[in-house]
Amino acid sequence: MISHGDLPEMIPVFPLPGALLLPRARLPLQLFEPRYLQMFEDVLKTSQRLIGMIQPHMDANGDEQLHAIGCVGRITQFSETDDGRYMVTLAGISRFRILEEVEGFQPYRRVKASWAGFERDVGAAESDPSFDRPAFMVELKKFFDAHDLKTDWDGMKEAEAEMLINSLSMLCPFEPEEKQALLEAPSLITRRETLMTLIEFSLRGGSAEEIVQ
Repeated sequence: MISHGDLPEMIPVFPLPGALLLPRARLPLQLFEPRYLQMFEDVLKTSQRLIGMIQPHMDANGDEQLHAIGCVGRITQFSETDDGRYMVTLAGISRFRILEEVEGFQPYRRVKASWAGFERDVGAAESDPSFDRPAFMVELKKFFDAHDLKTDWDGMKEAEAEMLINSLSMLCPFEPEEKQALLEAPSLITRRETLMTLIEFSLRGGSAEEIVQ
């Protein structure tokens, strides 16, 4: 099992609004911009094949900044399309906190990362003993119906709590700031509570700002 001591101090990052990666989850990506194709090729030359996913946001001057916390993933699968794009799967390993952005000659962004405070991410899967699955599934069904979303309900009923909560956090059509709140949740229980709040606010027509502030 990987530990934080095995993870590098410096990682390349892929800022992508609304794309959420969580530990022990998988995220499919499509790479086609030249700078990210270069990042992909460079990462494949390393032993760990790591890419940090991070949410960008605009500051008061309209400049793109990076949120402080992201999640690093390892390239586990990839394929190339006829038109030169790469279809990539990242396996989430651990969240990180940006210490500073590193300047360099690469066309993509890199950061110095701290793994402190995220020891739980590289351990065993989390449990949620207080998870009321039947009540959760009732609200989730309303949410999916309201957004005209389809899913395998039988599979959801059987999925482990962590896989279910993390998959929904990644796949549900929430705003980027809402996705960031799910990423930063300190535990699976907190993430499930945040996810339920987002679902309830959506069903009531509430705004994202009410939740994340």
